[in-house]
Amino acid sequence: QVQLSESGGGLVQEGGSLRLTCAASGRTERGFAMGWFRQRPGKALEFVAVVSWSGTIRYYRDSAKGRFTISVCNAEAPVILQMNSLKPDDTPVYYCAAKSTYATAAIFTAPDDYDYWGQGTQVTVSS
Repeated sequence: QVQLSESGGGLVQEGGSLRLTCAASGRTERGFAMGWFRQRPGKALEFVAVVSWSGTIRYYRDSAKGRFTISVCNAEAPVILQMNSLKPDDTPVYYCAAKSTYATAAIFTAPDDYDYWGQGTQVTVSS
């Protein structure tokens, strides 16, 4: 079992930046692809970004390209999402997710692919 916990959300003005961190505990010695998703009230989860187990493959939703950067850190805080040039549309709750995999370069963009989820952190961008 792996437990994930997000932090770093908050209120920021349009054009500002936030850094989301995902802390992990439990059996983190296995390989995981790490993803970030977001969800607006009453809407489905949206893929935001993913990084492969090796850390070498990164993929973003179109609206995040050039503004967001996903990076791997260490076993205890395995993934960080740096968000710059934030827009009001970036506002919802952000979730960290982990996909257990032996494929070092594999990435996953569907919520159903993931095995573990954090409880989310709220991001609010004011205009």
